[in-house]
Amino acid sequence: MQTLVAPPALETRLKQVEKLIGNTPLVPLDRVYQNPKVKILAKLEWQQLGGSVKARPAFNIIKQAILSGQLDKSKTLLDASSGNTGIAYGAVGAALGIKVALCLPENASKERKMILRSHGVEIIYTPATELTDGAQIRAKALYAENPDKYYYADQYANEHNWKAHYAHTSQEIYKQTNGEITHFVAGLGTSGTFMGTSRGLKALDPNIEVISFQPDSPMHGLEGWKHMETAIVPQFYDPTLADKNLEVSTFDAYDMVKEVAQKEGLLISPSSAANLVGAMQVADTLEEGTVVTVFADSADKYSEVLNNIFEN
Repeated sequence: MQTLVAPPALETRLKQVEKLIGNTPLVPLDRVYQNPKVKILAKLEWQQLGGSVKARPAFNIIKQAILSGQLDKSKTLLDASSGNTGIAYGAVGAALGIKVALCLPENASKERKMILRSHGVEIIYTPATELTDGAQIRAKALYAENPDKYYYADQYANEHNWKAHYAHTSQEIYKQTNGEITHFVAGLGTSGTFMGTSRGLKALDPNIEVISFQPDSPMHGLEGWKHMETAIVPQFYDPTLADKNLEVSTFDAYDMVKEVAQKEGLLISPSSAANLVGAMQVADTLEEGTVVTVFADSADKYSEVLNNIFEN
């Protein structure tokens, strides 16, 4: 059992912030997908502090670093991100008085950059062509140069990333479906959501099938997702965990953004829409079942993409 080393005031604040993480609603998508014997449900992950699914691992990484004595107000949390984890770090860090520095691809959306600046995050831009891989390389170099200044969170290798989903996301889904979930579907980025949630669900019921999805091309438009064959593979990613590993087209995801907005009243991000495309692919193969996925974030940070989608 971990011994708490955080100052009492910070311990209290951690408990307060923790109440704002997780416990997101699970909603049926019965207008965009209609089958009386197969249900598709999605977790609205933007309804928590930080506005995305990344709030869960970001908070757990920060919490465990504070409790272990690796992070306090004298150090700056450093990591690489395409945006959502960085925003979650920024929100949680601001609430706890922890400084945050982020290596970010320079083509991140204007909204993400604005939100990061609003939380007081120090942004270190990396070339857009290098995607998050380049941001990772830069973050590791910065930490090597200044190990006393930074706590390097390393979301792509930090076990507390996927463990946040193991301990919480999987439990919430199982409870919200009354144990009726038959399939879990999610795309791969850091792979934390898929790894942790799948392991948690399998521990509860080994018969639950877990299916991972990747972009169908290295040059894709699904921010936060990785094409594993051509990207730096996250350290804790286990390709043998998935019962199946399938692909999703960026174009299909963009089309789904529009369809969900017009049929369900939800403005979701392209990566959330890609998860739904994947869930529908799985649902179409079933005679009956309950398929669950996650909507990682809303469309709030994607105005340029939305303009292109809804103008066509």
